[in-house]
Amino acid sequence: EDSCAWEEDPLYGWCNKNFKRDGTPYDIYTDGLKVYTTVDTRMQRHAENAMRKHMRYLQAAFDREGRSKPNYPYANSVGMDRIQRIMQKAVRNSERYRVLKAAGASEAEIQQAFNTPVRMTVFTYDGDVDTTMTPLDSIKYYKSFLRSSLVSIEAKTGYVRAYVGGLDYRYFQYDMAFVGRRQVGSTMKPFVYALAMQNGWSPSDRVPCRRRTYDCGTFKWTPKGNGGGMQTLKWGLTTSNNWVTAELMSQIDDTGLALTDMLKDFGIRNGNIKPSMVLCLGACELTVGEMASAYTAFANKGLHCAPILVTRIEDATGKVYEIKPRMNSVITEESSYAMIDMMESVINNGTGRRLRSYVHGPVAGKLVRSLHAAPCNSLLGGRRRPRHPIQFYGLRTRCSRSPAYLGTIYEVYLRRSLYGLRSKAAI
Repeated sequence: EDSCAWEEDPLYGWCNKNFKRDGTPYDIYTDGLKVYTTVDTRMQRHAENAMRKHMRYLQAAFDREGRSKPNYPYANSVGMDRIQRIMQKAVRNSERYRVLKAAGASEAEIQQAFNTPVRMTVFTYDGDVDTTMTPLDSIKYYKSFLRSSLVSIEAKTGYVRAYVGGLDYRYFQYDMAFVGRRQVGSTMKPFVYALAMQNGWSPSDRVPCRRRTYDCGTFKWTPKGNGGGMQTLKWGLTTSNNWVTAELMSQIDDTGLALTDMLKDFGIRNGNIKPSMVLCLGACELTVGEMASAYTAFANKGLHCAPILVTRIEDATGKVYEIKPRMNSVITEESSYAMIDMMESVINNGTGRRLRSYVHGPVAGKLVRSLHAAPCNSLLGGRRRPRHPIQFYGLRTRCSRSPAYLGTIYEVYLRRSLYGLRSKAAI
């Protein structure tokens, strides 16, 4: 995965790929480089405000429901052995542990240090708070916070206009936007339907909507679902019906190999994806940045745009390095129009219709609600005029309350950035 990024992404390892006039590599901290980013400060501000505003509400609801449970903040199904492993891994990944280990402290001394109360400043939604607690308790404290991320990409160029990797970088430095992977669930389904469109199917084609057990080689798989009769593909995606999707997958790609290859063309870089029938329902882990990048192809007439965070870099001597958009054709223009039509139906008539209470105008997308998968909700928003870019919005949080938080976050962000700024970057 890293080697692919080195070859394909000009920004990945830039300092070690480019050299100064004396032949030495650039130092990003000392060589006076001017870096021009694609982030729109107004859209970024709206994204951060929207995220913080509603995650505060969602965190309070999560705390109220969970504090009475013995395993809080973990699910009751998580055993104590696994919780201990999670905590031990968090301890070993902490800066405090690395410093103590480098100083020659033994495991017993490190454990004692983590159980000794110290003064520290911790994050709260009401502002920073000075308190006294053990480092181990502080890890438990931060484990109780819901994590969330949001990415907005300009589909025609791949420019990342808003990028929120977490609640507050000072306290949550793990990037949930482009690093942290979570199970994507039903947001995988548009790729299955896109594969069908590429194979000559149309949104009006029908397949049986029925409970069925599939032979996946080493195991049998019976997806959960509901419905009956013969249903159109458009109805299947609109209602996010598992039976229709699984039946379609069995007819176009029962091994999962074609879908896996197509995902690579869409910009998915997770090398751990295993080809299988079950992949059609999102049985893999991806980043929200990967999903944002992949969905640009639907809004860009079948052309996928890789995410770009920097447009140019200028060194102290005035030498300029341009970072140009990277595109590749994934599906035909006809297939992309068919996908937009079906994904608009998701928002207007299907699982995403709640958004119509908050957002007006042309919007297409796919949402997921799961008790096990972290929701990753994908939206394509904007006026359908070729001269205007269309924005993609991907949002993910570690919580099963997808419908509860979508409204407020997208209401604040979409209304203010998409419909409020009226600039080329925000249309």
